[in-house]
Amino acid sequence: MKFLRLIGSLAFVIGLFVAIFVGGIWEVYNSPELPWWLKITIYFLLGGILLVLITVAFEQKKKKRLEKATLSSDDTTDILLQNSEKVPGYQIDKNLGLVQGHTIYAIWIGRDLSAIIRLVLGGELIEYTEMMGGARKIASRRMMKQAKEMGADAIINVRFMTTSVIGSAAELLAYGTAVKLSKSKAQI
Repeated sequence: MKFLRLIGSLAFVIGLFVAIFVGGIWEVYNSPELPWWLKITIYFLLGGILLVLITVAFEQKKKKRLEKATLSSDDTTDILLQNSEKVPGYQIDKNLGLVQGHTIYAIWIGRDLSAIIRLVLGGELIEYTEMMGGARKIASRRMMKQAKEMGADAIINVRFMTTSVIGSAAELLAYGTAVKLSKSKAQI
């Protein structure tokens, strides 16, 4: 799929540059009838867009199936997340270091347009709320997986950081300190 997307991207870029830089000059200095090579260039441009869209759609479908399977067999649920320095009832035996999870998440343009309409009319932009909720889940799961691989029992001082990448795409970073725990002496 990545190879097909690369081919589509190249066809689009080549078609776009030839259409703009060569075809635009041709149009200005020659007849309004498009030559055959310029028509092929436009087909390259449109075909490239179509190929990229199709491959991305297939990849998203495959990724959603994989996420459903991963959620059902998720082994990170026993990692405790805490946004404080201590875990009540437990003693921190070992600090394993920084763990992080990262994602850049976007919504499709149809949902982006409905969010713009909500922006005009007012109210909660639920499209973006859902987008950030999904990004938070993915970043948290990746952070917990990294902690699990280190042998951690918990992640303390959990924080989230977001930045806007482009338009309706946001980057979300979840980070914290992975630790090993034991029951507090007062609990024993």
